[in-house]
Order: sequence, then structure tokens, then C-alpha cells
Amino acid sequence: MPELPEVEAVRRMLSRATRGARIDRVELRRPDLRRPFPADFVSRLTGHSIQSISRRGKYLLAALSSGETLLVHLGMSGAFRAERPRASSRPSIPADPHDHVVIVLSSGVVVTFNDPRRFGLMDLIRANEEHEALRGMGPEPLGNTFDAMVLARACAGKRVALKVLLLDQRLVAGVGNIYASEALHHARLSPRRRASTIATPAGAPREAAFALAEGIKAVLRKAVAANARAYESGRFRVYERDGKPCARRGCHGTIRRITQAGRSTYFCPVCQR
Repeated sequence: MPELPEVEAVRRMLSRATRGARIDRVELRRPDLRRPFPADFVSRLTGHSIQSISRRGKYLLAALSSGETLLVHLGMSGAFRAERPRASSRPSIPADPHDHVVIVLSSGVVVTFNDPRRFGLMDLIRANEEHEALRGMGPEPLGNTFDAMVLARACAGKRVALKVLLLDQRLVAGVGNIYASEALHHARLSPRRRASTIATPAGAPREAAFALAEGIKAVLRKAVAANARAYESGRFRVYERDGKPCARRGCHGTIRRITQAGRSTYFCPVCQR
């Protein structure tokens, strides 16, 4: 599933593709994705311009001139592409069985949402409302509101494994299976370590909390700066590298794969404690 860096890369691409354009036509090729499209979805989009596109965790938020906001989650396999078809009175849109939403802009650009597994989500948020998916979401990991103090308070007293807790979007928004493993390796912390061990009983951060907060920020910043190329090319330090030597200088460990809460976890049993 795309995580914060991949979603941020999509946000930047869509921002460039939709800048200053109006939505001239919307085509739905099925009635639903993960759930049905909202009532009057096509008419509520058509004729309005996209004023900005932001990101909250793994969600994309397109602010419309109508005052509503288009909320998008890519799911497991969702992806956008933006193309400019050959000039014609009506843009030619290639058929693809997994192209489920097609948006034609006044600029001639065609934005298509492709989702083979159909776990994606599109919804509309009315003005001055908050979508249920965003309620209770934790702080943005690259923002000023996330630090070791916040992390420690969330982990204090928790008996769950540290890696499992990092996947909870109420703790920190946008971190998923890939970057949780990468951040733990950066911080030299075992994914099996109990979450409570990085905080005092009162919720003050221990040294491990500072290391993990810095690790989360470091791996995400690197991936965002690389425009998510690390995800595409598989250049990770632990993720999907089971059986390979640990990339940490001076470490002679071998990356292992275990299963936690039904998800694959990758780590070095030698340098992660």
C-alpha cells in the first residue's frame, strides 16, 4: 500500500497537472471502489476548478471551487496518471478495465484513476465538515507537532510490539509497513520490542523515543526527497531484504522476516535491540 512518501509524490504530480484547470467532464466506469461513490458525485465535480491539493496522512484532499473537498485514498493498488491526448474536439480516452474514474480538465489534460484491486476510496466532504476517515488521525510525522515527547506519550504503558503500534494512524499519520520497518532499523530498535519501553511510566521519552522519532523523520524525508524512487527501485535497508546482509556499516547481521499482526516485518536481529 502506498505510504506517505508515495502519496506525497502523487500529490505533487496532480498539483502540477491540475493547476488552474476546471473539471469539464467526469466519467465513472463503475458504481463503486471500496465503497459506492457519493450521491451526485459527477455533478458535484463537473464545472468546478481544483484550487489546491493537499495530503493528510495517506489521504489526498483536493479543494474545489464549490467549497467541497474531494477525498481520495489510493488503497492497495490505486494510481493516478495525467495525460494530454492528441488534440480533438473530444479527448480520446484509452480503454483499460482498471481505469475506474476519468476526469477531463479544461486544459485538455485527462486525469485517470486506475485501481486493479479496487481498495481505493473517493468521497466528497462538504464545506465545514470533517470526514470520518480523518477523525482521530495522529500528527504528521514531518510536521512540528510530532516529536519524541508525542511518541513517548502514545507508547507509555502499551504492551503491544513497537512495530505494530507504529502502524496505528492514531499514533502518527502516514507511516505504514515499509517505513515502520525502515525507521526501526534507523533507530536500532527491534520491531518486537514492547512499545512501553521507550517511555517512562509517566510518558516522558527515553533515549529510544528520541532515536525513533528522528528515524521516522529521516527515512520519510529521504523518500520524499527522492520522489519515492526508493520504493520503486527497492533500495531499502531492510524492507524485502530478508536473507541479505545488514546495510549498517560494521554490522555482520542478516536481515530477517517475521510476521506481526498479519504483516511482514523486516529487521536485523544483530543491531536492532
